[in-house]
Amino acid sequence: MKKILLGFALMAILTSCKEETKEKIDAAKNAMKEEVKEELDSAKEKAAAKLDSVEAQVKAKAKAKADSLALKGAEKMEAAAAKLKATVKK
Repeated sequence: MKKILLGFALMAILTSCKEETKEKIDAAKNAMKEEVKEELDSAKEKAAAKLDSVEAQVKAKAKAKADSLALKGAEKMEAAAAKLKATVKK
């Protein structure tokens, strides 16, 4: 009789511990999911900020290049106009 009661008591202890362990595992999984989601969101935000920064730099360089080309074109047009005026006066 003692062995049967001892067996039931042991089974009850193992069963109750098993449920607590499952709960702890589920809690740990949920915590890990949240942590990974937060890290992914953080990485997305950093990547978006870096992309915006790079895009702004590229636009600034393109604008500077376009302005430079326009200035060179204007200088050439002025030189051609001056040359034309010189030939017309002769």
